[in-house]
Amino acid sequence: MKTKRIVLGVTGSIAAYKAADMASKLVKLKLHVQVVMTRDACKFITPLTLQTMSRNPVTTCFEDEDDQWHPGHLQIADDADLVVIAPATAHVMAELAHGLAGNILTTICLATKAPILIAPAMNGKMWLHPATQANAEILRSRGVEFIGPDKGLLACGYEGIGRLWQVDGIVERIQKMIKRKRG
Repeated sequence: MKTKRIVLGVTGSIAAYKAADMASKLVKLKLHVQVVMTRDACKFITPLTLQTMSRNPVTTCFEDEDDQWHPGHLQIADDADLVVIAPATAHVMAELAHGLAGNILTTICLATKAPILIAPAMNGKMWLHPATQANAEILRSRGVEFIGPDKGLLACGYEGIGRLWQVDGIVERIQKMIKRKRG
């Protein structure tokens, strides 16, 4: 059986550090993990950390492809069995909802035929804002699945909705989505 390929998209949220744990758990499940980071994500966690945990090179920008004739981001999109964006910011959700390809992650998402799972992480006021809710609804109407956000103490000091769903819960959902895709 072919090893399932998971694209783990990481965006510029304080919760980005949890992507290392997620990558490690997915690798332990014998999944191929290809991490794709936005430039803002690199401010919260280093590509080297995620490269070590995923055991694969990390893609952060189009310049990572300079030595190839074939656009590597399209290969990532074609090879993906599932794209997971965890954490997903309001900004990246808006880009996806409106078909913008302003960074390597959103470009991969627009080019893939693989299912997409979004795990939002942001301030609760941002999550509940009508624009963010409308963007989430647009994405859901296109078949994008969501897990979370969760409620609790947020990094900004507020209490409420907006926390990244627990890593174990996201990993469990990934396993279910992979099994569903097989069936």
